[in-house]
Amino acid sequence: YVTVVKDWNYAHHKQNFCEVTVLLLFFLFFVLVAYLIIFHILFVLFVWTYWKSIFTLPVQPGKKYHMSYADKERYENEERPEVQRQILAEIARKLPVYTRTGSGGIRFCDRCQLIKPDRCHHCSVCAMCVLKMDHHCPWVNNCIGFSNYKFFLLFLAYSLLYCLYIAATVFKYFIKYWTGELTNGRSKFHILFLLFLAVMFFVSLMFLFGYHCWLVSRNRSTLEAFSTPVFQNGPDKNGFNLGFVKNLQQVFGEEKKLWLLPIASSQGDGHFFPMRALCEAQNPLLSNEEQWEDDGIDEEPHGIDSLARSVIIGHGEMVSD
Repeated sequence: YVTVVKDWNYAHHKQNFCEVTVLLLFFLFFVLVAYLIIFHILFVLFVWTYWKSIFTLPVQPGKKYHMSYADKERYENEERPEVQRQILAEIARKLPVYTRTGSGGIRFCDRCQLIKPDRCHHCSVCAMCVLKMDHHCPWVNNCIGFSNYKFFLLFLAYSLLYCLYIAATVFKYFIKYWTGELTNGRSKFHILFLLFLAVMFFVSLMFLFGYHCWLVSRNRSTLEAFSTPVFQNGPDKNGFNLGFVKNLQQVFGEEKKLWLLPIASSQGDGHFFPMRALCEAQNPLLSNEEQWEDDGIDEEPHGIDSLARSVIIGHGEMVSD
């Protein structure tokens, strides 16, 4: 009787052990598959947005912003600056151009020989005028503007998530090496190096991405954060600020299903942008919001100027107006 009970008990525990082992193996398998799926999704999105940021060419102003041969000849033959300004004003009267130079004149690029659309700037690196230029980024070897600003934002976001995911999955092995559970010296070096790189890039990207999120929420470019755009009625840092939702839609579009994908969905063609002054005539609440901002509710975050300077220095922007 004792032998039968002992054998039955052994068989029962062996069966339970096998069942637990099989369940544990299945659980580890699904965890591993989940890790691999998440990793490859982030990796593909990271590479895809990086590729789009690099190979999406900046867009130049259309032909109607270029001076005709007759206007160019008349402008170049005129030596009096005030008459030249008058000629530019006559040409710009036919165009949807509302921003001005610091002195109140029409924004004209003497290198490209064109009237600059609103938010357009000349990049000395690309040697061309770029629609809604934000900055020239040496890290993607391209000018960031209207055509690829959405891709650049998504690239920062997915780079941030990619680094965070790597740091989170590697951190447990770092703890095991630190506590002595794992002793392989060569693997220890790789783990430490990978964790250091992931954390370092995560921190730097966090500040850069946060700064650009703040710019999008105010509908400003990096250039406009440094140099307030001038309109017909004077400088206005919130001249293009239409409210958070509309500002977001202007960059990412109205179809939310495309927001997280590097597919072109930005509103407009980059030549004209709705302005706050025009919208206030249709919605008086925007005027009240402007008053709230002037009263200090919408003040810029503390230290934003120094952060912006570090962003520009890090991006190596080259602009000529």
